[in-house]
Amino acid sequence: MQPGWLQKHFGHDDPTDEASAPPPSPDAGTGAGSPPFTRRDFVKSSVVAGVAAGMAAAAPAAAEAQARNPLSNQWWPSPWGPQDQRGAHNRITPAKVRQAAALIKTGKVYSLGRVLERGIPVFGERLGAHVVIPGSPTGGPFGDQKLYYHDEFFVGEIGQAGSQFDGLGHIGMMAPDGKIRYYNGLTQEEIHGTYGLKKLGIEHLQPFFTRGILLDVLALKGGDRLPIDYVITVDDIQQTLKRQNIAEPGEGDVVLFRTGHGKLWMKDNAQYNKGCPGPGITAGRWLADKKIAVVGADTWPVEAVPGENTNLPFACHVIWLTLNGIYINENLDLEALAADRVYEFAWSFNPVPIKGGTGAPGNSVAIG
Repeated sequence: MQPGWLQKHFGHDDPTDEASAPPPSPDAGTGAGSPPFTRRDFVKSSVVAGVAAGMAAAAPAAAEAQARNPLSNQWWPSPWGPQDQRGAHNRITPAKVRQAAALIKTGKVYSLGRVLERGIPVFGERLGAHVVIPGSPTGGPFGDQKLYYHDEFFVGEIGQAGSQFDGLGHIGMMAPDGKIRYYNGLTQEEIHGTYGLKKLGIEHLQPFFTRGILLDVLALKGGDRLPIDYVITVDDIQQTLKRQNIAEPGEGDVVLFRTGHGKLWMKDNAQYNKGCPGPGITAGRWLADKKIAVVGADTWPVEAVPGENTNLPFACHVIWLTLNGIYINENLDLEALAADRVYEFAWSFNPVPIKGGTGAPGNSVAIG
């Protein structure tokens, strides 16, 4: 998810500040240069009030305000107990792995991740990839064979930039007790750490291997790409499943949406960052009810932006991560998979086990 969008539309009260301007018309872009918006800003700003029923900071007691929270008032303990930090990954059982393996027919492997490089779409002060070779070659010669080697020095954000995987510590929401709570009800005090999250870090995840589904909604609707403000409905999903002749998502599955928005990647970053098509709140809840493990797309937040309700920005992030422990795989390249009409496949992803990480880079793959 890109916090620059939140900063642009929700971050400030000063009407003279460009970053606080009202949401743009469908033809107005935000670009990649929006002011920075940190995770701490997220939990302290009016965004929290927007996510938690649009209440202002001057509302009455927190418990009374949160009683009207339209997303959820109570979402813990998780189905796997109050100590769980893995969420929907628990749904990928040995039986699910065997089911996924049986889907492999041709053995063709599709790389779904994008190259992490300079110039990718980012917001605010987030950094893309800056790789420096400190001298070339970095060292040598050694031994009689005169061995030389290269090292690289990487500067950038790898947990929340490029093709990446949102962890359960990425998104929280205000609870009726006035505390910011994350997946399984863990509080801000319980997970916060200056050098990484104390709980819900991405290192708790094992590799994923499960059934994957591609929902080519673009092929259903036609055109080069779906409109930026298009909200994918449950009916769209069901029509796509019928068109592709595959069964509905099941427990532990991965669901990937192709919208065509990814065609803007590094070609028109301002338009890419402006907003995007994707599932809305209704479809987001439908997917959660199916008990899937991961949802992904060829867009930066996977869900529709601005979505069904502008007072509930990034509501699907809350529904998936916070309420249900469902992971989000952003900024995918799904074009080759769609071109071959591979709609059901084995899907695998190995999160980089970053201690305390809110997310992880990695190259998810589909095996047809």
